[in-house]
Amino acid sequence: MSNSGLVSVTILSPNHSGPRGHTIDRITPHCVVGQCTAEALGNLFANPNRSASSNYGIGYDGKIGLYVEEKNRSWCSSSTENDDRAVTIECASDVDFPWAFRDAVYESLINLCVDICKRYGKTRLLWLKDKDISLAYNPRSDEMVLTVHRWFANKACPGDWMMERMGDLAMRVTAVLTGEKPWYQDDMDWCKEKGIINDGRPNDNVTRAEMMAISHRIYDAVWEDMNRVSGLLTDD
Repeated sequence: MSNSGLVSVTILSPNHSGPRGHTIDRITPHCVVGQCTAEALGNLFANPNRSASSNYGIGYDGKIGLYVEEKNRSWCSSSTENDDRAVTIECASDVDFPWAFRDAVYESLINLCVDICKRYGKTRLLWLKDKDISLAYNPRSDEMVLTVHRWFANKACPGDWMMERMGDLAMRVTAVLTGEKPWYQDDMDWCKEKGIINDGRPNDNVTRAEMMAISHRIYDAVWEDMNRVSGLLTDD
């Protein structure tokens, strides 16, 4: 088992159980509940009195840290069985509900999941939503399954913000692995081209004011296209 080449911070923790007893077929994202750096998180896990660790961590700026090598089982998910087969990733987040990640953190999480899947020969990252279905599922050789900490302990982790995006994470990672565009990509590209949106993800929440602005921009874009077509017809 190798480690990710995306790592820029390495602070190995003594808090792990040594070699895994199961092949890696899961990825478990966590929320730190704090906008910390990868270095700060690594220093936290370096303390043997913490009795906690993760394979990787992502700081608020998107930097990725390695704390427990992938060949070893981290102490992260309140489940020996899950940690034995999952790559665990702690992500910097807000300290309050819904424990949101910054864009740089989420993009690094996507890139790290892609890297993990590629190194283990996986072409699909699955989010099955249901705890019982997910834990009973036997992944095919080319599949990786997402799991969450709240399934194993009375915790909010990975936070409601990330829970709402687990499907998006699986879809975006799988799209990169397969070389296929997400189903919504053409629509988002059109909206960007017309100046309706600047950026964003399909699961991002919008305020009422933002929705009104988007509606206005769509009206302007459609009206512009209608005028252009009308002009062409008149010229003919």
